[in-house]
Parts: sequence; C-alpha cells; structure tokens
Amino acid sequence: MDIEARLTEKLRRIEALFAGATTDGERVAAEEAAKRVKAKLEEAKTADPAIEFRFSFNDPWSRKLFLALARRYGFDPYRMRGQRYATVMVRAPEKFVKQTLWPEFQELQETLVEHLNEVAERILKQVVNPDTAEAQEIDAPRQLVSGGQ
Repeated sequence: MDIEARLTEKLRRIEALFAGATTDGERVAAEEAAKRVKAKLEEAKTADPAIEFRFSFNDPWSRKLFLALARRYGFDPYRMRGQRYATVMVRAPEKFVKQTLWPEFQELQETLVEHLNEVAERILKQVVNPDTAEAQEIDAPRQLVSGGQ
C-alpha cells in the first residue's frame, strides 16, 4: 500500500473517531489528527500531480455517489459545457484515483445498487404486483418463406 492510500485510510479512521467522539477533548484531538493527515496527503499529492479524468455514469445514483465521494476527498468535480449530464470530470492524482477513489466508489456503488434493488423490489411487490419475476424467454417465431411467384 502506497503512502497516499495509507494516509487516506488513516484519515478515514480519524473521521470515524471524530464522529464517535463523546467529549470536546476527543473531538479536538481527532480534528487535530485529521489536519495533520490532510497536510501529509497534500504533500503526497504534490509528488503525483493531478491530471484530468472523465467518468460516465449510467444512473443518477452512481453519479451522485461519485460526486459525494470525490468531494469528500477534497476534489471539485465538474463537467464541461456541452458534456452530457452523466459525465463527471475530476482533476486528481492518477495513483489516488486508481488505488483509492475508484475502488472505493465501486465497492460503495455495489452496496448502494444492492440496497436500491431490494427497496424497489419490496415496493413493487407491495404496491404494483407481487410477481416481479423477469419476463419468460421464448423461441423467436420462424420466418415464413414465400414459395409463390
């Protein structure tokens, strides 16, 4: 695991500590630790300069998840005027995108899609029709061949 990935994981653990802090002292300590890790992460980013990445998403939930995750790491996602709504651009260090941002997105997206599918299935069964099975597959009808003139 490279230094950026280690720092990012450490920052994630500090954020978890901060979220669970019960006293002001714990919160201040977690906040200070997070500041130190973010500073080291910025140092690591200078060693691997940011480049532009283009991502396309098939559904709005995946796009929203990616936007939130990119912003969580301090990136400013954007799209160029004229680009499709499904397109998201990010300037970020390549190593960070490949080793942290994209793998984390994929893992979270899998969980999100699974959850959304379960909710949709439950609602459809309760409200629309209890049979939510896929359409049956049948053989295609044979084409009739004209033997006449």
